[in-house]
Amino acid sequence: MKITHSSFYLFLVWNLFLAGIPFAITQLFKMSSKLRSLKIVGFLGFAAWLLFLPNSPYIITDLVHLHSDRSSLVWLDLFLVFVFAFNGLLLGLLSMLDMFTLISQRYGNQVAKYTLFKVCLLSGYGIYLGRFLRFNSWDITTKPATLFYQIAYSLKEPKVWLITFAFGGFLWILFSVLQSVLSLRESQMVEKRG
Repeated sequence: MKITHSSFYLFLVWNLFLAGIPFAITQLFKMSSKLRSLKIVGFLGFAAWLLFLPNSPYIITDLVHLHSDRSSLVWLDLFLVFVFAFNGLLLGLLSMLDMFTLISQRYGNQVAKYTLFKVCLLSGYGIYLGRFLRFNSWDITTKPATLFYQIAYSLKEPKVWLITFAFGGFLWILFSVLQSVLSLRESQMVEKRG
């Protein structure tokens, strides 16, 4: 802000905060066995996590602001948006790893894998809702009728499905790669100890 004399990109701080909510939720559940044992709390926690998760990869779409008139130092702006997008995405992926562990402990790896795949697709659709229809995560409580009307109407649009599968697939690939790398690293560490 000091260099550009503009507070235009201040929204990135808010977006990163929203991206951190799913990570905070899974960390809370990881640390508290009491929370994990209460089914209704687990269900509500999962619902809140799912509601806020699209905020994590959503920050990637903030690259659209680089074409704004308020974007004066393009390379600095690109770096700034990239750093926020990377951190938001990382928080989302880490929370997905946590959620995968939590689900697989209770229901097994196959259920966890299938659930996370569907979550990625839902997040892809959530990105569409946020970027193109301009809805927020909390609009499910503040304007539910408008939200559900727009959801029903949007499902007929081919663009919706393209964006959903593109972002959902991208998120699934990143999650799968990160999970594989961490699993490989863990098995190498076990071999070194043994």
